[in-house]
Amino acid sequence: MNNNNQYTGLGKRKTSVAKVFLKTGTGNITINNKSFEDFFKGITEEAEIIKSPFVLVNLINNYDVNIHVKGGGNASQIDAIKLAIAKAICTIDNEHRVVLGQNLLLRRDSRIKERRKYGLKKARKASQYSKR
Repeated sequence: MNNNNQYTGLGKRKTSVAKVFLKTGTGNITINNKSFEDFFKGITEEAEIIKSPFVLVNLINNYDVNIHVKGGGNASQIDAIKLAIAKAICTIDNEHRVVLGQNLLLRRDSRIKERRKYGLKKARKASQYSKR
């Protein structure tokens, strides 16, 4: 996955899918062709956790990050981006895998919404039972 010092990673969470492209640079983060602050306007503090993989391996302003993310809400997009960044960092140097693995950043959260079943209102919610 290495061409011209560009590293890629793919992360998923619920219905969100994030593709991350790392390139040697100064630490600029662009998400869907918008700046980091513009994309996560109002929840910048919560969105700072997508930088945690860089902090753990001491690469915090060494790479420019270009992210394409779609689907889901803010929380699932943040988790998908965080997983994709961690996978991309592992392609840079495989020794980072140990540190990221110990901090559980390489785990995919497989919980998704359960499908609706026939005859029920939601996945498990049935209409009220009446004895008489």
